[in-house]
Amino acid sequence: MLQDYEIMNLKPNKRMDRLMAVVEFILVLFLIQSALLLFTGQAEQEEEIRFRILAHSNAPADQNLKEEIRLVIEPMINQAISQAESKSEIVDNLKAIEATVLQIAQSMADGQDVSFERTAALFPPKRSGLVITPQAPYDAYILKIGSGRGDNWWCSLFPRVCFPDKDVEESDDEKVTFFVWEWIKSLFE
Repeated sequence: MLQDYEIMNLKPNKRMDRLMAVVEFILVLFLIQSALLLFTGQAEQEEEIRFRILAHSNAPADQNLKEEIRLVIEPMINQAISQAESKSEIVDNLKAIEATVLQIAQSMADGQDVSFERTAALFPPKRSGLVITPQAPYDAYILKIGSGRGDNWWCSLFPRVCFPDKDVEESDDEKVTFFVWEWIKSLFE
């Protein structure tokens, strides 16, 4: 009677087993890379000091004034950062030039109130390559011209201030590759 029923042959499919092993391996690698990026991003986040300039308004004249001030003070800030080897040295160097930066900005602001202070400022989330910096309060220097209600360019003004250990020019030239993707492409070559 049992012979009347055809029992399915449940032999393992070697090709499917290999495919599942490859998929599992890729998933594990993605998890490892994600964990590494998560921990690396947090370490960089603790070390960064950000800088922003807030214009009085979005009027072209106010935005041009902000750009003119940036062009004058940027070399001073870059020099203060390049002479430092740690975050505390960057802070000390920036404290040393605070009065000069404020004086220059006030002289260029045509009588508008200008303030320059170090504070915890809320920055929006930012994506840099595969690293996503969350929205959070960051240690920042803020130069506010007038009411400070104009748009600002966050760290694009001074990327070395936000990321002092990174050379911005080098990072643009580097080609990013991922082991997993290169490995997958090599399977099909």
